[in-house]
Amino acid sequence: MALDTSADTPAPLRQISQLLDGYIGRLGAVWVEAEIAQLTRRQGICFLTLRDLQAKISIDAKCHVSVLDASPVPVTEGSRVVVHAKPAFYAPRGSLSLDLREIRPQGEGELLAQLERRRQLLAAEGLFDPRLKKPLPLLPRGIGLITGRASAAERDILENARLRWPDVHFVVRHALMQGNDSARDVMAALRQLSDDPSIDVIVIARGGGSVEDLLPFSDEALIRAVHACPVPVVSAIGHEPDTPILDLVADLRASTPTDAAKRIVPDVREELAGVAMMRERASVAIRSILEREVRGLADIRSRPVLAQPSTLVDAEQSLVHDWRDRSRRSLGHRLDRAGDEVGHHLARVRALSPLATLERGYGVAQLPDGTVVTSIAQVSPDAELTIRVVDGSIAVRTLTTHPTPTGEDPHG
Repeated sequence: MALDTSADTPAPLRQISQLLDGYIGRLGAVWVEAEIAQLTRRQGICFLTLRDLQAKISIDAKCHVSVLDASPVPVTEGSRVVVHAKPAFYAPRGSLSLDLREIRPQGEGELLAQLERRRQLLAAEGLFDPRLKKPLPLLPRGIGLITGRASAAERDILENARLRWPDVHFVVRHALMQGNDSARDVMAALRQLSDDPSIDVIVIARGGGSVEDLLPFSDEALIRAVHACPVPVVSAIGHEPDTPILDLVADLRASTPTDAAKRIVPDVREELAGVAMMRERASVAIRSILEREVRGLADIRSRPVLAQPSTLVDAEQSLVHDWRDRSRRSLGHRLDRAGDEVGHHLARVRALSPLATLERGYGVAQLPDGTVVTSIAQVSPDAELTIRVVDGSIAVRTLTTHPTPTGEDPHG
């Protein structure tokens, strides 16, 4: 219903503001296609300016930060989006804005969202695990190159690699680098090169392009083929900002084809300089070791024991002589004492020896069996006896035996 007003009966501004709020509130939530012309993120809330894709019309909008973060791809200024919004009229300032409830990227943003979902699924399978990355050989025997025919990427890699290492060997396989058949062509070339035993590393390279141009290098089948390839794979797709999924599964990501050439072969000049430096360091180290050993040998030779080696021998020889003399004296004393003891024992033995008695004229009578005769009862008449004297024995025969009176000398 139209508001009845006139110059004499004007409506108060608050009434107009209330009516506008009511009219706009009845519009309800709507889906709006627009471009983000400006975006300001603050704590808890984001302020945006949406601009029509064709007309020069813009409107302010706001949303909670969670709405912006819920987008599958980052939303930035210039992004084309479709938003679910509720128009809101702020009466105190008389300003119209949109309260955003959902943001969906469109065009390239939607494509990036699909790629992000694919990336997350493949990452969940572990295809991008850094532990699965294969190291590149220091100096590969052969390098497989998959690129477009007569492309700038091919020229850059071949020229820069040969400048770094002139003897490098390339096996080039051309494939479509753009279009629906590109991923299939690249996989066929990858199989051929991985089956070649002379190939130690494979490079997949092409120049930069739009997201649509680089879509084949995010193809799931190609990603799985690179993951299963037994030969290390280097991804050199596009320029530094371009990041197809192939970059994540490859064993090495090069920012550009030229960077790939620098990564796959060493620089011969740097290697020669390194060898020369190592030789110089080795020479310095060897000279230092020899000088240290010479000084050590000189120090050892200057010591008294080596300057006059006989000094130690003389000291030990003198010590041996002293011990020898002491041993001789000690042994002589012991032998003298032992000789004296033997002399004493000999004298005692001689004094007690029966021979000494025999020397005084005594004799010892023995029966034929050697028994000493101590009584006449042991001797019968006509018995054979042996008389032992000091210088021999006398054989005798008894005629008769007469007992000797007590106290009488038997030789009397």
